[in-house]
Amino acid sequence: MKKKHLNPVISSGLRIVALGGGTGLSALLRGLKEHVVRRGDQHPTFKRPVTDLAAIVTVTDDGGSSGRLRRENRILPPGDIRNCMVALANDEALLSRLFQYRFNAGRGLSGHNFGNLFLAALTHVTGDFSEAVRVSAKVLAIRGRIFPSTLSNVHLVAKLADGKRVQGETRISRSRVPIRRIELNPRRVRPLPMAIEAIQQADIILMGPGSLYTSIIPNLLIPEIADAIARSKSPRVYIANLMTQPGETTHYALSDHLRVIEHHVDRRVLDVVVANRQSISPEVARRYRRQGAEPVLVDRDNVLKLKVRLITGNLVEEHGVLRHNSPRLARLLLDEFLINPRRR
Repeated sequence: MKKKHLNPVISSGLRIVALGGGTGLSALLRGLKEHVVRRGDQHPTFKRPVTDLAAIVTVTDDGGSSGRLRRENRILPPGDIRNCMVALANDEALLSRLFQYRFNAGRGLSGHNFGNLFLAALTHVTGDFSEAVRVSAKVLAIRGRIFPSTLSNVHLVAKLADGKRVQGETRISRSRVPIRRIELNPRRVRPLPMAIEAIQQADIILMGPGSLYTSIIPNLLIPEIADAIARSKSPRVYIANLMTQPGETTHYALSDHLRVIEHHVDRRVLDVVVANRQSISPEVARRYRRQGAEPVLVDRDNVLKLKVRLITGNLVEEHGVLRHNSPRLARLLLDEFLINPRRR
């Protein structure tokens, strides 16, 4: 007699999916991780604990160590996934520091992260990038699951306001010409089935924070992912960046970010937007302004006209650079959606 397959997710727990890339997704995961309860844990933070936290990570990075490994070893870029692993690690001490360690000397080695090399080596040993991610996650004992959005070797292509086309995430990020549209090359790629399953089972779907054109939208350009989000009856939440990004979102208000997502996805995928309302110190604001960045303006009336619910909070953490305060962001999200997570 065959044993029934046991679902590793506790059925009564809260299931969260977060999509994105870069440092923004890592900050979100780091905060949510503290509320994840697994079998054997005795003291859940909430009456209904978070029992499944899944990250779906964009794989279009082509710069730095990730870009080199991608070109030279023909693997998917590991950097964003490595950052998510470290953020979700049960112990962000020695092993996490090891995965983030960057070599600063050695011909061919300088500039690489140990974690990137580890993932590259495991990909060749196992013959499968997603299996390498799974094994690495086990080594770090992460409190969650991580999936690349696709296993295809996909690149970003931007159509700019001046009519030019730019290929590659790094070149797009460096461009100062406004972006009209982002596309994938190749256009039709398949997601991991487990990523789609995670979206279908999620009680909350989170997108961002992160670069609008190079971290958030690339995941939504995969038809099956956009379709799964569009069909979900759970809250679909966009977490806005704290600051605009030079070139990508110069002078964008909050409603502009939402309209860009609408423009790229022909189905409704957002119900709620979370934005910062906390002031930024004048000194830090001046430094960002010199770089062409400014706080994202929360134009409430325009946001509400898009039939999206707006939630704001004090979400800034300043340490020379601006980041989302991970604990406060996680707490705001869980306080808002815990009681009735499927409320739209």
